[in-house]
Amino acid sequence: MITATEILPKFENLLERKAYEKIRREAFDYIARGAGSEATMQENLRAFSKWKIRPRILRNVSEIELSCTLLNQQLSSPLLVAPIGVQRIAYPEGELASARAARQLDVPFVVSSAASYSMEDIANELGDSSRWFQLYCSLEYSVTKSLVQRAETNGYSAIVITVDTPVLGIRETDAHNQYSPLEEGEGFGNYMNDPAFRALLEQSPEEDMNAALQKQIEIIDQPSLDWEELKKVRKLTNLPILLKGVLHPEDAKLALANNIDGIIVSNHGGRQLDHCIASLDALPDIAHVIQKRIPILLDSGIRTGVDVFKALALGADAVLLGRPLIYGLAINGEDGVKQVIQKIHHELEISMALAGVRTVQEINSNFLFKE
Repeated sequence: MITATEILPKFENLLERKAYEKIRREAFDYIARGAGSEATMQENLRAFSKWKIRPRILRNVSEIELSCTLLNQQLSSPLLVAPIGVQRIAYPEGELASARAARQLDVPFVVSSAASYSMEDIANELGDSSRWFQLYCSLEYSVTKSLVQRAETNGYSAIVITVDTPVLGIRETDAHNQYSPLEEGEGFGNYMNDPAFRALLEQSPEEDMNAALQKQIEIIDQPSLDWEELKKVRKLTNLPILLKGVLHPEDAKLALANNIDGIIVSNHGGRQLDHCIASLDALPDIAHVIQKRIPILLDSGIRTGVDVFKALALGADAVLLGRPLIYGLAINGEDGVKQVIQKIHHELEISMALAGVRTVQEINSNFLFKE
């Protein structure tokens, strides 16, 4: 009898196949697979293929400029590193290696609450380069407050609150593999030495690591999180707050009403709700609501520079890179992450030139055609 673990996965691309060859099967499945039937993950990719670029000609594209402004900060390109936790399952140095790559290429790095290493250690690798902190609002308010305060102290310039995980999605492959990186301690970096978290424990992590890890899993998310609870987080900091996981235009309206500073259109890379709308499909309606009043970013499904072009044309101000960077990390650590970012930068530049666009600010829906 052939078991599920003996069946080779269908690979999305060569990068994914190479990553599969580098890391343990359970870790690869955790990174590469999605929720339920994986319909959402597939739809994220399909959404990009619906749109075709309709180029202009004779536009003098001898110089291409990728720089843009986001939250009053000048960026070298519209690319950011998405908040991906437990990166040590892909490569021993995890976020430390990814951070070094981001620093060298001047790409803002969004650190996950569930990082393998602490935000302090990652900040040391990032030096003076731009960094944001992604926050899972904890069931214990004291932990949320401590994480935000630490982020401020360590030079993080924005807080990204993930709002699409009131509960964990159904991830059948992880259940089959009986695998949880959090239970193995791979996402404990920001909790290990957090004073508010340690105050909740009967024994320190050094004395009883299993109990500490279970406590993290127990409190990492707040199922009761709503707009009123969000106001409490707003009072903790003057940093810009972005909501990650917005897919409905009515929630975009509420974000404006609640003075949110930015929106990240995302379905968590297809890892939460099965048969959910693709992030790219949700983008135009949200952009119509926002009308450039606050920045809009997009993640979930970005694989190439052409994808970046399409996202910007449909209303995103910037995009977050996820799985491709972790595949690069798995393949060749810091250099692997650099190579993926450089490839996507190059593809974006070439796509812009061939479409007849000189700057990212010129990219708009007039350059797209939908089948």
